[in-house]
Amino acid sequence: MRDALVAAAFQLFLERGYEQTTIDDIVALAGVGRRSFFRYFPSKEDVVFPDHERCLADMTAFLSVSGDEHEPVRRVCDAARLVLRMYNENPTFSVQRYRLTKKVPGLRAYELSVVWRYERALAAYLRGRFAGRRDGTLRADVIAAAVVAAHNNALRSWLRSDGQRDAGAEVDHALGYVQTAFGHPPAQPAAEQRQDPEDVVVVVSRRGAPMWRVVQEIESAFGRD
Repeated sequence: MRDALVAAAFQLFLERGYEQTTIDDIVALAGVGRRSFFRYFPSKEDVVFPDHERCLADMTAFLSVSGDEHEPVRRVCDAARLVLRMYNENPTFSVQRYRLTKKVPGLRAYELSVVWRYERALAAYLRGRFAGRRDGTLRADVIAAAVVAAHNNALRSWLRSDGQRDAGAEVDHALGYVQTAFGHPPAQPAAEQRQDPEDVVVVVSRRGAPMWRVVQEIESAFGRD
């Protein structure tokens, strides 16, 4: 029923326009009553964003099971990827919604309120992780805003391409900026951390030795004649 209402609504939005479509039109096309519509959607705006409540709940649950072993900035970046996954489940629908939202100021305002709720969820988690630190609340709010901005920049780039570009690569690239700026860089592989002893040369010379003698000892250590 829920999917039928969404499909009917978007068919009418595309044919007639959002403002010209009423809830009565939607339920008539879907073959249900008004009561059924309001059982699933509080308003006409909500039918345009039918999956955000579920995604917000998934994000909150994901963050709630985080432990001390999770690096906090990386964790909120991974949480933001849940939003991308939602959009990528149905690229055609996501592109249609993007085009519709661009045309209707009321829907843009509604979308901003949804984005703000995502940002608050990320900030709430980070505030808990940074509690007791100097400027912990400020850091949490700035990082949450940066994650949302980076994610949305990449998401819009993908939507403008009509879903043709690689959404995952776009978002990974954007969130990489946030991780680099605020998080801990990934540990280097052990092989890269080890340094070949032959790469380090220590030369011991007598204090007051002439410089030519020091240079000679260095050249000898490097095996140069």
